[in-house]
Formats: sequence, structure tokens, C-alpha cells
Amino acid sequence: MSASRTPLSLAVAAAATLLLSACTAGGVSGGGGDTKFIMGKDGISTVAQGKRDAAPDLSGKTIDDQQLALSSYKGKVVVLNVWGSWCAPCRAEAPNFQKVSEDLAAKGVQFVGINVADPKVQSARAFEKGFGVTYPSLYDPSSKLMLRFKKGTLNPQAIPSTLVIDRDGKIAARSLAALSEDRLRKMIAPVLAEK
Repeated sequence: MSASRTPLSLAVAAAATLLLSACTAGGVSGGGGDTKFIMGKDGISTVAQGKRDAAPDLSGKTIDDQQLALSSYKGKVVVLNVWGSWCAPCRAEAPNFQKVSEDLAAKGVQFVGINVADPKVQSARAFEKGFGVTYPSLYDPSSKLMLRFKKGTLNPQAIPSTLVIDRDGKIAARSLAALSEDRLRKMIAPVLAEK
């Protein structure tokens, strides 16, 4: 390794390696220590309202070359899905996400993707076109956005990962595995029902 590599580039490389190695149909999760979340039998970790951590400021260019800031959706329930065009579980869950995003849009639910580790944006665009995905996705080929999540929070640790962010911009739930349409709806429903 050359001496010219910066600590940030090493951290980004480590995060990308972790995410790439985690692309499976399953996932792991941990509570323990002083974390505030619990993992249900369904593999979905949740945090009680009032004990949640704020989602980090995620912003940048989308795969369609538009500007997007997650903070612009405050007041809505946000479903944040980390995916890669090369990831088989991501391909399996994409139709489920599109269907649920269409069904829940009128109820104030906004889906946002984060496309990671795709060196060519054309691959991400082809994935979205092929699966009919209409909601926006941030383009994050170096996986830098993953580094904005604090350790010990419900952070995305695999590809795919899905977070549900409440109307106050706080992380309410997380899955580290591909989701069926039914499991996705069950993950969103309690947060959508909150006042």
C-alpha cells in the first residue's frame, strides 16, 4: 500500500469491503452493550419512539444526476434501501419495494435508495429501468454515505439493508436481509401508525 493513501480512503475501502462481503440473503444483527434496539424474531431490529437516533445527513447526486437530500423528506416516513445492481438479493426484493412504494406514497411514505459499489452509474440505471423502480436513489459508488451512520445505531451493515426513518428523521427499524413484500409492509406499518 502506498504512503499516499489517506485515512479517509482507507476507511471508505474498509466500509466497501464490509458491505460487499455482506451481500447475502441473510444478515446479522446485534444488540448488546448499551444499544437501544432489539431484534425481533423476523430479523427486523426496532427502537422505541423517544429512544431513536437521528439519521445522518445524507445528500448528493442521484443516479439520474439530480440533487437529493434526505432531510427534505422530514415529516414523511422514509424507507431507505441500500442496494447494488450486482447483488442477487437486491434484485429479488426490488419488485417488492417498487410495489409498496406505489401503494404507500399517498400515505406519506417516501422510498429512497442508496446505490453502492457500482463503479458505473449505467449499471444502476439499467437495474432501475429493468425493475421499474421510480423512486430516487443516491449514487454512492465508494460507499462513503455508509460512514455517516454512527456506530451503535441502527446503521446499514450489509447489502441489502433497509431502514425505516420516522417523521422526525430518526431511525426506527432496520433489516439486514432482503425483504418480501409482506415483511416490508410489516416493517413500515408501526412507524406509519405513529402520531
